[in-house]
This record gives sequence, C-alpha cells and structure tokens, in this order.
Amino acid sequence: MQAKPFSENRLFSYVRTNPQGWLVVLVMFLALSMVSTTRASIGLAMPSLERDLGWSRSFISTVVAYALICMALTSPLIGNLLDTFGPRRILLGGLVVTAAALGLSSQVSEAWQIVIAYSVFGGIGFGIVSKNVASATIARHFDHDRGFAVGVANAGSTAGHIALLPIMALILTTFGWRWGYLFLAVVCLALLPLVFALIRPEAPGAQHAKGRLGADEVVPAGLAARLRMLFSNRTFLALLGSYTICGFTATGMIDTHFLAYAISCGIPVVVSATAYGVLAAFNMGGMALAGWLSDRINRPHLLAVIYIMRGLSYIILLMVPVYDVNLIWVFVVMFGIFDYSTIPVTTSLVATHVGLRIIGLSLGMLAMFHAGGAALGAFMGGVLFDMFQKYDGVWIAAVAVALIAGMLSLTIRENRTPRGFGKSAPPRPAAAEA
Repeated sequence: MQAKPFSENRLFSYVRTNPQGWLVVLVMFLALSMVSTTRASIGLAMPSLERDLGWSRSFISTVVAYALICMALTSPLIGNLLDTFGPRRILLGGLVVTAAALGLSSQVSEAWQIVIAYSVFGGIGFGIVSKNVASATIARHFDHDRGFAVGVANAGSTAGHIALLPIMALILTTFGWRWGYLFLAVVCLALLPLVFALIRPEAPGAQHAKGRLGADEVVPAGLAARLRMLFSNRTFLALLGSYTICGFTATGMIDTHFLAYAISCGIPVVVSATAYGVLAAFNMGGMALAGWLSDRINRPHLLAVIYIMRGLSYIILLMVPVYDVNLIWVFVVMFGIFDYSTIPVTTSLVATHVGLRIIGLSLGMLAMFHAGGAALGAFMGGVLFDMFQKYDGVWIAAVAVALIAGMLSLTIRENRTPRGFGKSAPPRPAAAEA
C-alpha cells in the first residue's frame, strides 16, 4: 500500500476520531511542560546556588539524585493507583505538591531545607505529574494511533523548555533564582482549573479500551502477583534494562548537567538556556515522529536505532571544548531528536506485550528504574566534575551504556501484524509473551 503523506487534514482527522482523547493529550502536554521545566531549572540555577549559598556542585547534584529517588519510589505506587482511580485526582494532587515544592525551594537558606523542599516534595510531585502517568493515561484513551498520541503529549516535556526555561533564565539573571522558582510555582497552580475541567473522572476512550481488552487479559488481583507477572515477562525485562540506561544518559546527565557544562565551556547563561530550548524543539519533533513511526514500523528496531544514535551524539560533546563551542548546536539538534523519542515506542511495546489493564503499574515500574538510572547519572556527573573539573569521563560512559541499551532493544520480538497507514491490527494476547 502506498503511504499517504502526513498533512494538516490528516491531523484534523486524528482529532475528529477521538476528541476527548485529544483533550487529554492537551492537558498532559501542558502539565508535563510545567514539571519538566521545574526539573531542568536546577541545572540553570546551579551556578547561582553555588555562589549565593556556598554549596558544591556535588551537593546540588546529590539533591537532584535524592529527588529522582523519591520520584522513583513514587512512580509504581502512583501507576497502580492510576489503574484503579483514574488520572484527574492524581494530577490535581501532583500539581499542588509540585507548586508547594517550588514555593519552599524559593525560600531555602540551609542545606537541609533544599533537601526537604526539592528532593522530597519535588521528587513526589515529579513522580505524580510524570511522563509515565501521561503515557498510561493516553494509552487507555486510544485504540488507534496510540504511539502518535503518546508522542505528542510527551512532547510537552520539552515544550516547557522552549517557552518557560528562557523566561526562568531571564528572571534569574535580572531578579535572582528565588523569583524564578516563585514564577514556576504560579504557573503550576494556574494549570489546576484546566486539569479539573478537561480530565473526566471516567472517559469514554478509557472505558472502551478497558472493555475491549478486559476479556483477553488475565490480571492478578494483588500487587505482588502483578509484579511477579511483570518480572516474568521477557520483553518487560529488556525494556526495564534499556529504560534504566535511558534515565542515566538523558535525565541524569543532560537535564542535570548540560546547562552547567555549557556554562563551563564559556557559553553565556542565556545562550546556554537558548541552546537547551533548541534541544527541546528537536525533542518535540523527534518524539512525535517516533510515536508516528511506532504505529507503522518494527518497534524494537526503531528503539534500538534511537538508543544507538543517542549514544553517538555524546561524542560531539567531547569535541566542544577542544574544537569549537559552536558544536554545542550540532549536539542539541542530534541529541534532541533521539532523547525522549524512546517514550512512545516503549509505551507502545508495553501496551501490546504486557497489556492495558496494568499499564499504569508497568510504566510506573519502568519510571522507577529510569529515575534510579537518572539518579546515578546525576550523582556521577557531579562527583566526576568535582574530581577532574571536566565531564569527559561521564560522556564516554554514556556512549558505552547507550549502545548496550540498543542491543537490549534488539532482543525484543515484534508481536503485531505489520500495518499500513491509517490501519491497525489487534495485538496478540499478552500471555503469549510472558
């Protein structure tokens, strides 16, 4: 069958087929924009925190690592609650907790205060308003074009970097980092009425998905039994390993250390934030494209290519201080395309190999290990910088482990009938993969 080009009319046809589902995509897009900006802001504020409060970069990196650990511990619990109670109350609570974390972070003066405010409250908020919650929610609202919908919503994780991070940088340089965090808290609270209005307690799309798959999926009643089912699934284990590496190489290293690294290379703070915004722009496009492709081509092969290309992009960072700082722009383009593009492909594989009835718990466990890998990456980056005053060893490690993630992806078998554009094939029962 000849492929039809993607067009504006085709985009409108997506919306017409599932309007409530796309409203959910919009809400998740905005919520992820806010929370991802909050997480990335610590890298932007790191030099100011060092100067104003006398904290070392390794300590600030440890604060980030603690936040990621709290996020990791929160994710599977929230995912299991999502499977039972739905997303609206969870998202409202998560936004309130995140706003509180930001407000408290703007007032800290002692080391223990930033640990409580950012690491504990922030980590819990990040675990609630997270990409895995967004992906699980959207997967339950879509039977067709699921990967594309997940990719569009998760593009919000980088859209906030484009819209909000440069504003945060401007406020930081003009008024100080405390006012920057207060600004983010206000934006976070502004999303509450939108979430309440547009996320329904029970959405028709979610009911349809649960009804369609309920007869085919055998789901254990207890949490322990569900976890045993997950960890006996070979595909889930392969995704778990690759997604842990994903956290190490992306969230742990780039979200925490890229801005500080760019500044250490002599790039001004506002220019560094702009470069991060460019990375985010290509991230958005890469995520949507990966989601669109995941509905149409071999997903394990696609995921392997993403990891391998991401790993190769770190070689460019090694060249920046030696050859030309302008190479930073080449890196943000290449890394941006292959950064969060793992999310829609991984979500699609979980939906077909594990099933929708426990997709919240499945993605929550993946997010837990992703955050664990991210915590290790954030911690290693700070410690190695303090030891050697450069990040070269971390970037080399990132290349190696990203290639391992690509190899893990190739161990997964595709389990669906190849589909043409605009057509879908039902997945095999999840039990066949366990």
